[in-house]
Amino acid sequence: MASAEALRFARAVSRSAVSWDGSSKPHLRSKLSRLCKPAHMLSYSTLSWSFSFYPQPILNFRRRSTTGTTPAFPFINTLGFISYFAYTYCMHFSPLIRQQYAIRNPAAPEPTVRTNDVVFASHAVILSSLTWSMYLKRLWGFTQTSQRVGRFIWAFAIGCILGVLIVTFIVSSSPNHGSITARDPGAWAWLDLIYGVSFLKVIITIVKYCPQIYTNYTLKSTTGWSIEQILADVLGGVLSVAQVCLDSLLAGGNWEGVTGNPAKFALGNITIVFDAVFLMQHYWWYRHNRLAGKEAEMSKDSEEGEGTEGERRTLLDERAEGGGQ
Repeated sequence: MASAEALRFARAVSRSAVSWDGSSKPHLRSKLSRLCKPAHMLSYSTLSWSFSFYPQPILNFRRRSTTGTTPAFPFINTLGFISYFAYTYCMHFSPLIRQQYAIRNPAAPEPTVRTNDVVFASHAVILSSLTWSMYLKRLWGFTQTSQRVGRFIWAFAIGCILGVLIVTFIVSSSPNHGSITARDPGAWAWLDLIYGVSFLKVIITIVKYCPQIYTNYTLKSTTGWSIEQILADVLGGVLSVAQVCLDSLLAGGNWEGVTGNPAKFALGNITIVFDAVFLMQHYWWYRHNRLAGKEAEMSKDSEEGEGTEGERRTLLDERAEGGGQ
């Protein structure tokens, strides 16, 4: 069914010369709305991104180990999604923020943040926190990686928090105290604080991947790092970018829907770039070491299983001898 819809969409576009201005054909825009179904794309991107949080903790639990990974990723990831949750919640539910957004973007006064964005962000905070907790040996008892959250990551996290506090002080101490009007839309507003929080998430997204990429590089292996989460992550990024662009396209080609929601658009593109690096590491650069690592883990599991079976047989033999006596 999906392929049939894609084919109908391609035919509709090929048969019509589209100009997304006042001369646009209403019937074609209606076809795009029905065939592409942005709401469906939004749901697919959310599901894909949400699924990407599960493979790594499942793999850690199955291996009873966090070796091959770095705690810096889930640590900074948790902070990033806390900021993203604050951004999406305020953009979707705060009357003040939505009013200021409409003043700043009169041509497209409705933010492109949706309810599913808020749900996704809250879900991400919970799963990222869970994954980070797996590096606490007292809590889970897993074999721990030698990696630690480095000083740079700690300094970066503290700097992010201080940056938000500074912007909060600037907005609250401005002459208009964070309020704007149509006469002066460029004044400091609480919307600027929310944008600051969203850009914080974008910066964290750039930084968070670097420690794991470097760890894979030093180990020349991706063993322990779940590639399934990357596959789901890159799919979510592609669908998210497509959904934002399509929303603006169906709004008459007004790209304020993109510029008004820069965090979501940037996050999707950054995700695609970094995930491409992980895919190259896993399937191309270090594929031989990855296979060797899998064989070593299977051998270890087999030895442990044989050892357990041997102990069980010895115990049964001892009990049989005791019964015979």
